[in-house]
Amino acid sequence: MRQKPTVLAREIVAKSRLFSVEELQLRFSNGVERTYERLASKGVGYGAVMIVALADSDHALLVEEYCAGTDDYQLSLPKGLIEPGEDVLVAAERELKEEAGFGARRLEYLTELSLSPGYMSQKIQVVLARDLYPESLPGDEPEPLGVSQVNLRELSSLVQHPQFSEGRALAALYLARDLLGQRGEFVL
Repeated sequence: MRQKPTVLAREIVAKSRLFSVEELQLRFSNGVERTYERLASKGVGYGAVMIVALADSDHALLVEEYCAGTDDYQLSLPKGLIEPGEDVLVAAERELKEEAGFGARRLEYLTELSLSPGYMSQKIQVVLARDLYPESLPGDEPEPLGVSQVNLRELSSLVQHPQFSEGRALAALYLARDLLGQRGEFVL
């Protein structure tokens, strides 16, 4: 196993309402020193959750919302922050109701994905939701989100959609589809 670099100095060099940028001065085991920057945790985050919600055995729900990072409306999976003291599955149920207007009778934790490990420490929990029923909760979005579906057999064409670019959502969809296939619950 490789030895992690020694942290020589650590400093917050920029802050916004949502982010802090941390500069790290590192010395690697071979003596090379480098400066890295990363989006730092503010210490109050409880993580985030992303939901692969199955409308039926072949289709997952997508939501369409404005994304400031791309300055465009994008399709993705329902997702959001986990509230203080909230269980991952409870957060998934709440976010699904807030963003897509559905609850789920069956929730299953799948995995944790890193967002961008070279620059961020944040991770997202992926949950599979099945046996959906209509139920809405008010969310924090400034406008109602569009809801559509993607066929799990057509994920390779989803990346060609001009409004779909989120890699972690695509990874979550493939993971869910593969898991269901391994269990014999989905056939390509």
